Amino acid sequence: MKQITNKRWLGWLWALLLLVAPSASALAQTVSGIVKDTTGETLIGVTVQNLDKQGVGALTNLDGEFTIKADKSDRLQFSYVGYKTIELNLATATFPLEVTLHEDVEMLEQVVVIGYGTAQKKDLTGSITTVTDANFKKGLISTPDQLISGKVAGVQIVSGGGAPGAGSKIRIRGGASLNASNDPLVVIDGVPLEGGTMPGAPSALSSINPNDIESMNVLKDASATAIYGSRASNGVIIITTKKGKLGQKLSINASTRFSVATPTNFVDVLTGDQVREVAKASGNSSFINAVGKENTDWQREIYQNAIGTDNNISIAGSTSWLPYRVSVGYYNENGILRTDNMQRLSGDLSLNPRLLNGDLAIDLNLKGTQTRNRYADRGAIGAAVSMDPTHPVMSDDPQFAPFGGYWFLTGLSKDGELIPRNLAPLNPLAMLNDKEDKATVNRVIGNVKFDYKLPFLTGLRANLNLAYDYASSNGTIFIPTHSMLSYTNQEVGKGGLDNISKQEKINKLLDFYLNYRTEVASIKSTFDLMAGYSYQDWLTKVYNYADKTAGGIEYNKPVFDTDLPRNTLLSFYGRLNYALMGRYLFTATVRADGSSRFAKENRWGIFPSFAFAWRIKDESFLKNVEAVSDLKLRLGYGVTGQQDGIGNYSYLASYALSGNQSQMLLGDKWYHMYKPLAYDANIKWEQTATSNIGLDYAFVDSRISGSVDLYQKYTKDLLNEIDIPGGANFSNRLLTNIGEIENKGVEATLNVVPIETEDWYWNMSFNVTYNNTKIKKLTLTHDPNYLGVPTGGITGGTGNNIQIHSEGYAPSSFFVHKQVYDEAGKPIEGLYADLNGDGVITDADKYRLGDPEPKVYMGLSTSVSYKQLTLSAALRSSIGNYVYDNVSAHRGNEAAILNTLGWVESGAVDYYNTGFKRPRYLSDYYIKDASFLKMDNITLSYDFGRVFNEQVGIHLSGTVQNVFTITKYKGLDPEIGNGIDYQFYPVPRTYSLSLGLTF
Repeated sequence: MKQITNKRWLGWLWALLLLVAPSASALAQTVSGIVKDTTGETLIGVTVQNLDKQGVGALTNLDGEFTIKADKSDRLQFSYVGYKTIELNLATATFPLEVTLHEDVEMLEQVVVIGYGTAQKKDLTGSITTVTDANFKKGLISTPDQLISGKVAGVQIVSGGGAPGAGSKIRIRGGASLNASNDPLVVIDGVPLEGGTMPGAPSALSSINPNDIESMNVLKDASATAIYGSRASNGVIIITTKKGKLGQKLSINASTRFSVATPTNFVDVLTGDQVREVAKASGNSSFINAVGKENTDWQREIYQNAIGTDNNISIAGSTSWLPYRVSVGYYNENGILRTDNMQRLSGDLSLNPRLLNGDLAIDLNLKGTQTRNRYADRGAIGAAVSMDPTHPVMSDDPQFAPFGGYWFLTGLSKDGELIPRNLAPLNPLAMLNDKEDKATVNRVIGNVKFDYKLPFLTGLRANLNLAYDYASSNGTIFIPTHSMLSYTNQEVGKGGLDNISKQEKINKLLDFYLNYRTEVASIKSTFDLMAGYSYQDWLTKVYNYADKTAGGIEYNKPVFDTDLPRNTLLSFYGRLNYALMGRYLFTATVRADGSSRFAKENRWGIFPSFAFAWRIKDESFLKNVEAVSDLKLRLGYGVTGQQDGIGNYSYLASYALSGNQSQMLLGDKWYHMYKPLAYDANIKWEQTATSNIGLDYAFVDSRISGSVDLYQKYTKDLLNEIDIPGGANFSNRLLTNIGEIENKGVEATLNVVPIETEDWYWNMSFNVTYNNTKIKKLTLTHDPNYLGVPTGGITGGTGNNIQIHSEGYAPSSFFVHKQVYDEAGKPIEGLYADLNGDGVITDADKYRLGDPEPKVYMGLSTSVSYKQLTLSAALRSSIGNYVYDNVSAHRGNEAAILNTLGWVESGAVDYYNTGFKRPRYLSDYYIKDASFLKMDNITLSYDFGRVFNEQVGIHLSGTVQNVFTITKYKGLDPEIGNGIDYQFYPVPRTYSLSLGLTF
């Protein structure tokens, strides 16, 4: 299989076309006509087929006209995407022919993109949700995942913060892994994307322009996802981009959006006056003398009102056989953290020729983006919280002039030179302005698909998809010599920094499948079979460079110039859809994946699925009940796998090269040393078995519709790090397949159209999900003394973890001591409950209190229109998620304000609630219920329709994003992906105005 090349596939395809294309030259008679829609507009590219003469067909031209070879007794069929197919008997027709096609609104709304094909929604047996561009979230949107946040039951999208282009944590029905990836597979126009983020890119999807997206389909249960095999344990998101349509007249769409983002919330810290009071109350002269006279609000100094723009233009249309669309976009967003910026230039080209009377469909998609980022130093966020507010940002003191005039806590080097004091906070404005961290990411995603209706067997199609995804990242970090950032401690680091980085990623894909669909009327059955082959290869090129000072002096030179990690996936897959009497639907899929990430014994995985659906509405007892528009029961079971997040060579014995600081002196020369790494030769896939039962419903002419699903996901062979006996491997800990985890839940969707009149239209869409995740197994044998795997590192102390993976509990549960309180409800410092009653406070007295994942999450979208005026809003809620307030735990004590090394800092206002002298990081006092209700956006828009002699369409809208948050949590934001609140980039409130023009 590996010998197959693109040229051979194409050569085979075209040879086949030449051999099997039939000739119609023997037909002597022709008929002509014109095809229009119900408004009288001519339709370009309508497929006209002679049903009585095999292989004879035609397409309408630019004027909607056609000529076809036919006898007067033949029957002609007229078909066109989005319109109802009709048949015309020439024996009773009037010549010249004038045919009118009617829009098939139901078909347009019900076509769903699935793995390797499309299907009617009524025929689906799996749990799939579609969100189209009409229902996407509004506002300044930088990445595609934000478009569907809160829109899909079972899908949790947690913002990664307010940085430009920041990605989100996406979970479909909860996470199924502890050490591999929990991110869903993303497929764009038939190209599965590699998981993870490209270095230099703010997120994995930041290179995709959301304005080019037509729809996003979320595949949730295994009967829908198993066709993607080893990459589908976390669900699949299929992105379809906008394309031209056959018969579409030339259309130019231009849009511009201007936005202003403002910070809305700050960490509550002590003011300058409060710090002076604490220093004075200490009675310590060194602290009293250390404070200044200012009241600097460092957070307001580092944040700003930020301007953003999003401009797009697209041209779409069609010749008689070639639909096309081309678009260009420019996105520019400044972050509210000073110096933060993202710019994206994007282009999208789609060519979709229909040849050989529509029997050959070619889809060419080409997307290119260049993303330029300047990353602000996130350390400034923490520095602004801790920096002494009694001193100014800038100082006129000449001693600070060599450092740009920025005030900071001073110290002396071993040579007596003035430098920043060791371990003291740095001036956050200097951190932002003195450091230039820039990256340019170029990405091209291209693919061409050939879909050919083979003429020798009706219903048989061949589909070939060739794809190439290339990304490159070039980064630089520059810190000038004079910057206080040049001093990492009192002796070393002087000289600034001028580093470069480069990386390339190449993703190649070859997919080929045959699809056969036939109806057997005698047994009232429809068969749809598909079988295919896939080859995908990922190569990463990492270029290693020496570190350099700002003056160009190299140090830390790399041993190897490049690293070339690579992995390959070879697959065979198949699917059978069977429909009996149109109402009993069966689906079976299977995929065999072979991955280079595993040894030969474990290289192949088999991933099957089975599903059944019963269209109850079509039964005789419901068919004529007008109040019931649709009712369908779905049952499904399947197995999917997980390999993303597993190393390319984890099954091989390998060595790690020592760093430049860990060389060995042999004789008079220093040498790098190789250290053997622990490995598991038997490492294999994580496997998830999913069961699903669902009910789709619609009532009152579909004005009330929705679905309810119950699901269970059970993952075995979970990767977990365990203790092993000394000498058994090259480490006393080993990552191996040993664990099990379970997700159970229920999700429901309700869509309602309460009002639908000529002038008024009101719709609402509500979804709710309950998900419960528990770890079932972490060790080979049950050990009652085994607490679990510590995780969730925090700021403060050395090696402190606040979370744990434990059997019987949710992943990343908070693992803390139970705080004891006085009669007034104030926590008593250092006093914890002795839960096991042994008289000693140890880890055995800790208990598990909540976890970062909500038990229930909901989304509500609504839109009210009066004539051309529309008001829409989107809200989200999360219930049962907990957050560790690391800011208060680290900064809310006297030792954080009056540093024992002799200087003064700011502190969290929670200090007044506890009065703690020292930090008490592991107290459950800092575990907070962070349930919330957020209004994500509200939009008011007006559609002016066609103006200026109906030559131009105008659409105007205004949007507010991050409108409000209701929560009991006192921290910066209750929505924290990992549940640990520290140095979080705040999400701003954004006001935007958008203008759309159509020509």
